[in-house]
Amino acid sequence: MEGVDSTNISAQVREKNDPGWEHFSLIQDASGKKKYKCLHCGTIYSGGGINRMKQHLAGVKGNIGACKKVAHDIRHQMQENLKGISEKKQEVQESRENISIYDDHIIEEENSYFAPRTSSGSQPSIKSVLASKQVVHRADMAVARWFYDSCIPMNALNSVYAQKAIDAIAAIGPGYKLPTYYMMRVNLLRDCREECKLLVEAHRNSWKETGCTLMADGWTDVRSRTLINFLIYCPRGLSFLKSVDATDIKKDANTLCELFSEVVEWVGVANIVQIVTDNAANYKKAGALLHEKFANIYWSPCAAHCLNLILKEICSLSHVKDLATKASKLTILVYNHIFLLSWLRKREGWKEIVRPGATRFATTFITLKSVHDHKHDLQALITSKYYSDSKLAKTVKGKEATSIILDNKFWTSCLIMTKISGPIIRLLRIVDADEKPSLGYVYDGLYRVRKAIKNLFKDNKRLYKPYTSIIKSRWDSQFRQGIHSAAYFLNPTFQYDRDNYCQKPEVMQGLIELIGNKEVCSKPKDAMMEVRLFRDQLESFGKPLAIKLATEMQPDEWWRMFGSSAPQLQKLAIRILSQTSSSSGCERNWSVFEKIHTKRRNRLEHQRLNDLVYVRYNLNMRNRYDFHLITLKFIF
Repeated sequence: MEGVDSTNISAQVREKNDPGWEHFSLIQDASGKKKYKCLHCGTIYSGGGINRMKQHLAGVKGNIGACKKVAHDIRHQMQENLKGISEKKQEVQESRENISIYDDHIIEEENSYFAPRTSSGSQPSIKSVLASKQVVHRADMAVARWFYDSCIPMNALNSVYAQKAIDAIAAIGPGYKLPTYYMMRVNLLRDCREECKLLVEAHRNSWKETGCTLMADGWTDVRSRTLINFLIYCPRGLSFLKSVDATDIKKDANTLCELFSEVVEWVGVANIVQIVTDNAANYKKAGALLHEKFANIYWSPCAAHCLNLILKEICSLSHVKDLATKASKLTILVYNHIFLLSWLRKREGWKEIVRPGATRFATTFITLKSVHDHKHDLQALITSKYYSDSKLAKTVKGKEATSIILDNKFWTSCLIMTKISGPIIRLLRIVDADEKPSLGYVYDGLYRVRKAIKNLFKDNKRLYKPYTSIIKSRWDSQFRQGIHSAAYFLNPTFQYDRDNYCQKPEVMQGLIELIGNKEVCSKPKDAMMEVRLFRDQLESFGKPLAIKLATEMQPDEWWRMFGSSAPQLQKLAIRILSQTSSSSGCERNWSVFEKIHTKRRNRLEHQRLNDLVYVRYNLNMRNRYDFHLITLKFIF
């Protein structure tokens, strides 16, 4: 069959720069059917496309006959080309199979005007797949030069917004101009703040349903300005409200109460369950004045701060201080002499010794535990010929360290202090976290701490009294809040644990005071009648599933599921058990201030500093909440 060379069609395909077109041509017969003709042997094929012709030139058996006139180097070129095409197809197929529910959620939630091709497991675009390594490397180098020239921290690449920014630029294409200094500093910051305001406003419905905790904490910046942070906690997450420059105001109880009242009225008086601050006398008095003004809002001390103070007072005991000094001498000896550290690091299962922090009292006890865990390694070191032959073993410090390591009393004391501080540190980790409400665990945690210390010393009052007296002093002066004991009573995890439940009258008294407050419970008589149903496991509380899940579910969620028989008590329990017990979120927010308000940027006016922190914190809050939603969707 005679064919006519269709140069116009062939030219369109050649524009793709596909290797191999110089060895065959595209032709059409009289009916318009496309065929391929080998320029070496003249063979014509009507099906299979370009790749089949490449197989003909490469000598691939099976689908088509091999060309007998093609040169060896051309045959090798076609074989390598087919191999590359096969590898690219396999990569694309694997990326399609790896698309997960998580990525689908991201794509649905993004609502952007361009296709998200860069999330994990998503199908890459054809353009990005066909881009050569040199082109990708050139783009990477451009980003790297920007980072190195501006001293941008490398962890900026871990931001969830980094790839989104690159995608948005790529969607516009070449020629995109970065925003000017003024736009970034004023216009775009204003727009981002308005965007974050919408995020905070979206949480208002949650504040009405579950109630919220107002958190306040003071701080002094590098310019000696006194700043007070205000954050709102609810089960959906933390929201940063504002930072107030309190440098020029007198920070007495009345002034602080007026400041708190302004924030309370903006959030909504009915939405706030409690205000949590540190334990300073002026904040405590301001909290009491606020409760007098708004009867439904209670003041609570920061539980994390109280526990840190308990650990501080235990650290100040003479025998504990002496023990910590000895442990510190061991860590200094090891980490100041590299030949000892090198020998220890070669031992199987070696982990670095935790060293105490200057302002974190819990690290002292964590260090004692870490040193005790390395008991056998340290004893093996000082009894080895490697150490005894060294000059260090003959020095005063070396002999002192040897006597400490070989002293069994030292190791016994380390173990005892580890067991004393263990329950306190575990409770500190619970109240210091933002992910789960912790108010319902404070009373039980301190009750169990005292009980564990007494059991450790087998109820020998002379031995346990120094520790329990410190805890009792803090408990009586700060933790004996009615809202804490009421939360303990309403927590089914502890209420239905009959063997370990605390039967002290103050527990029921705290609940009665809370229910008796008409600003908190509109129908106190009905709520008190419903207490019996919950306590005695009647009606919906007596279902086998409810009793089984009492220790497995979050208390507030448990009440939503099984509290239908007691609607008034259910509403109260959900509001109380949905709250946090510490203001640690405020303290963690100071790290954001320190990153933004550095020595080089210490002339930032307060409003712009406030806007930068507001945007940074609330964007991060949205990411954490979205991640939890994605995780739950993936699980269920």
